[in-house]
Amino acid sequence: QVQLVESGGGLVQTGASLRLSCAASGRNFNNYAMGWFRQAPGKEREFVAAHSWIGGTTDYADSVKGRFTISRDNAKNTVYLQMNSLKPEDTAVYYCAAAYLRTGSFLRNPDYNYWGQGTQVTVSS
Repeated sequence: QVQLVESGGGLVQTGASLRLSCAASGRNFNNYAMGWFRQAPGKEREFVAAHSWIGGTTDYADSVKGRFTISRDNAKNTVYLQMNSLKPEDTAVYYCAAAYLRTGSFLRNPDYNYWGQGTQVTVSS
């Protein structure tokens, strides 16, 4: 069992930066790929970024590539999402998720094993 708690969301202006954190509790954090997804009002949840459990592989949605960076600190059981040059279309609830032993092209699949409760990010124009 893995519990995930996101933090770091907020209200910012266009062009600003935010760093989201996701703290994991439970066993074997190192064996989980960690992903970030988001859901805007009236839209389906979409993939944002993910970090493999091994090898340091990362993957990003085209809409955030070059602006967002995912990283993880296994010693702290934490994954981060650094978001730069934020746009109003980035406004959404951001969810952290964990998937056991996932890597490669499967990082984008939404069927992660565990999910956090989400944190709101609002970007004003």
